[in-house]
Amino acid sequence: MTTLETRIGGKIVVVGGLNMDLFIQGERLPNPGETFEGRSFATGGGGKGGNQAVGVARLSGRRGTAMMIGQVGDDAFGRELVSDMESEGISCEFTRTDMTESSGVALIFIDDTAENYVLPVYGANATCGPQQVEDFRSIVGETAVLLVQQEISMDVTLECMRVARDAGVTIVLDPAPVRGSQPKDFLSMAHVITPNQHEAEALTGVPVRDVKSAEKAALELRKRGTPVAVVKLGEDGAYVASVEFEGYFPAFKVTPVATVGAGDAFNAGLAVGLTEGLGIQDAMWLAMASGAVCVSHEGAQESMGRRPEVDKLLKTRPR
Repeated sequence: MTTLETRIGGKIVVVGGLNMDLFIQGERLPNPGETFEGRSFATGGGGKGGNQAVGVARLSGRRGTAMMIGQVGDDAFGRELVSDMESEGISCEFTRTDMTESSGVALIFIDDTAENYVLPVYGANATCGPQQVEDFRSIVGETAVLLVQQEISMDVTLECMRVARDAGVTIVLDPAPVRGSQPKDFLSMAHVITPNQHEAEALTGVPVRDVKSAEKAALELRKRGTPVAVVKLGEDGAYVASVEFEGYFPAFKVTPVATVGAGDAFNAGLAVGLTEGLGIQDAMWLAMASGAVCVSHEGAQESMGRRPEVDKLLKTRPR
């Protein structure tokens, strides 16, 4: 049992964004006013919520473990997003269709260093409201972990977090994309918060450049009431501060192809580990391996690792 008292074997519910990702790969971004030819184009399911749901489904290996609460538009993109998630074994009973807005999209440019630049238009995601809160309330008794991000209404997300707290559900918050302000008590409602270095700096004011500054930011987040604070450093690993454990986790050595979805794969791994009864250290290693597998593949949802590949990489972790 972890210090988070996570329910073992329960559902992992994702409340968040769903987008169709439009990928362009090229040497670099064009300069202002310049036309610079890209190398390739592809589409694929995305959105931080959708990515995390696929990551959970693939890591858990059990149909129905992942449940997706969110909205798409009444269009080809929306139908494709739902169909693809259902094919992964994700329960989409509460993935609703908004008849007034188009599905969310995100233009993603990936350069030759494997860095990504994302420009989203959230569409139907932006109209999530009380219905999503009621949908979550109806299944909270089956839920072990709630995964949330910041791509839909912050008020909706906060209310779902309150419902989860009241029911003893573990809440894992990915505070991305960064917004100017959060509702009162937003961060302290989460049991686990997982910003990358840029998000951690925006939340705490601590410039995160290395392990030492990541530690400082993580401790600052803990002071604000979050029991477990993880600051992700990309290829440089991650730092976690919690009651159970405090320390640095080096990154797995992989050849990066694209960093799209890496943070979502990380949170999926963390959630699955907690529902399997792992302590925070072992759950962190599963999350780290899940993120590393993700960056070694192209795409967003397509790049989420399956359990055999993640477990194989996990065996190479430092002892």
